[in-house]
Amino acid sequence: MPKQSLLRFIKRWKRYELRENFRQVPKSTRGIYVLYCNDSSDQYKVVYIGVAGLGVTGGGGVRPRLRRHDRRIKNWTHYSIFEVHDNVTREEIRELEALLLGIFRHDPRIQLTNKQKGSKKLYQLRKSSQWKDS
Repeated sequence: MPKQSLLRFIKRWKRYELRENFRQVPKSTRGIYVLYCNDSSDQYKVVYIGVAGLGVTGGGGVRPRLRRHDRRIKNWTHYSIFEVHDNVTREEIRELEALLLGIFRHDPRIQLTNKQKGSKKLYQLRKSSQWKDS
């Protein structure tokens, strides 16, 4: 019997890596990433939550996204990546992103530079009609 993975979605992860180390991330890494700003204390303030590897063939991995942010977003010092398993679909990655953005959207401790509204499907599940007993 094949060895079962520890988690359903996450294959492996790294936390609080230095910004300049983003070139060490394999190009095709798919999953969720977080950008932080560290102001010389042990506090890591979340600046951005994003996803990568949503291309039809899984293209557009984390490293190219970090390279783009390195050029465009100046206020981050560290990143974390959460690589997903190969069988996790684009839609599932988007769902995880929508969930995280929904959780942190109005948190005053987090100053996200990405303020997209989230997932229409996720918001549909919030309607009272979804909570009626079946």
